[in-house]
Amino acid sequence: MPSFVKNMYSLYVDGFRSMVLGRTLWKIILVKLVVIFGVIKIFFFPDFLATTYATDQERTDHVLSALTMDSDDPSSEMMDTK
Repeated sequence: MPSFVKNMYSLYVDGFRSMVLGRTLWKIILVKLVVIFGVIKIFFFPDFLATTYATDQERTDHVLSALTMDSDDPSSEMMDTK
């Protein structure tokens, strides 16, 4: 079994080592992933709970009440999608 794993590792290392165009394409893919998951998250998904609630306990209570549909929670009005 260790021989099989070593052979597979060697196959991939040699394959990536001999790539020319593939390296450029992998760099482009990585840059796109960083932009998609890093930059866009910052601008389009603000931290709603941190700006609305001051403590972790308040955030926890809000999430718990939203998940359990507790209708007597005053912050449930914020979850309405009218």
